[in-house]
Amino acid sequence: MDPSKSDWEREALVELAGAGLKEQRKARRWGIFFKLLGFAYLLLVLISVMGVQDVQFESINEPHTALVDLKGIIADGQSASADNVVAGLRDAFESEMAVAVILRINSPGGSPVQSAYVNNEITRLRGIYPSKPIYAVISDVCASGGYYVAVATNKNMQMNLALWALLEFEWMDLDLSTPSRSSV
Repeated sequence: MDPSKSDWEREALVELAGAGLKEQRKARRWGIFFKLLGFAYLLLVLISVMGVQDVQFESINEPHTALVDLKGIIADGQSASADNVVAGLRDAFESEMAVAVILRINSPGGSPVQSAYVNNEITRLRGIYPSKPIYAVISDVCASGGYYVAVATNKNMQMNLALWALLEFEWMDLDLSTPSRSSV
């Protein structure tokens, strides 16, 4: 066998293998580049979305009506807890550009203590800001504690087909000394 003949075959194989490795490196680099580009895009979108949540509502420089939502069960640790609702009411009343406050209620009720806290705070804020009216707007359900909160406002308005649930208990003077007549 001729040694020069096997030498060029070996060189061709080495060159072919080297070209394959170079191609793999390029493909890996481009893959890493596009993955990083995609990650940077997602990070940019996430930062922009998170930035929207940090909007300061005090920057409203024209007269407006403040809206406070009371949605869900009125209980500690819930979105409609007294602390959350009262904080929203205080911000709304303290805003100099707010000309009125709307309390939008969609609640099946909840804790009487939490509802009383909101009711008392509305009464207190109405005393401090008598020129700023507060209106309760019932969207779907207003029962029990939701109604107790609504009665503290200047006026209650309900949307069509809204469900108001108010249970009134009246003590009745029953005369048990005379048996009642019933037809059998």
